[in-house]
Amino acid sequence: MSGLGKKDLTAPFRVAMSGLVFTFKTQRHMRFHLYVVLTVVLLGMFVNLGLREMLVLLFTISLVLVAEMFNSAIEATVDLVQPTYHPMAKFAKDIAAGAVLITTIIALVVGSLLIIGENRWEAIKVNLGTEGFGLSPVVRLVLGGMVLFVIVVIGKGLGQRGQVLKGGLVSGHAAFAFFLAVAVPFVTDNALASAIAIMLAAIVAQSRYEAKIHSIFELVLGAGVGTVLSLLIFGVVPR
Repeated sequence: MSGLGKKDLTAPFRVAMSGLVFTFKTQRHMRFHLYVVLTVVLLGMFVNLGLREMLVLLFTISLVLVAEMFNSAIEATVDLVQPTYHPMAKFAKDIAAGAVLITTIIALVVGSLLIIGENRWEAIKVNLGTEGFGLSPVVRLVLGGMVLFVIVVIGKGLGQRGQVLKGGLVSGHAAFAFFLAVAVPFVTDNALASAIAIMLAAIVAQSRYEAKIHSIFELVLGAGVGTVLSLLIFGVVPR
């Protein structure tokens, strides 16, 4: 009886580990998230984050991994119940993928703020509030965002598929992500913050590819549009 009890106690743990291993082996985006997690943790150690900051970072990252596993479970369940295409089945998968995207963005924002540090964040806020000869950084962001929105809508209209808010020739998510990422070096001289911003933009673009909403060409086109516009707004327009 004691041997049976011990076996019953270890069975849930073995089943859970089996689920972890299976998810890692079969889900490419799960592996991608784990690599990002490792990179962020190493960055946190490199900038000497305190114990409290590391705990916050690890807790936030764990939410991403849990959301990714729930997403995989929901996709498998939907495919089992509805093997053929059905709008509601697609809707369920899209919601699960959206939950992963939200947790990923939140985790990366939290990680970025922790790595940047309170002192550097205060410096960034000061730079955002400074006025120059031309336009302030905040005004440039707003005007650039409006121009970029128009360009993305026109680009989507030129394509043969997709909608204004989903799909299309130009990826709006990639365009806005890289527009903001390229703007970071002009706002702050922190190289680490700039690198994190580029990584965030790349993850946003990767999530659209994993969700099969955009092709690589559409993502590259959107990233290119956002990058060029940001360089024009922040690098060419007089300060």
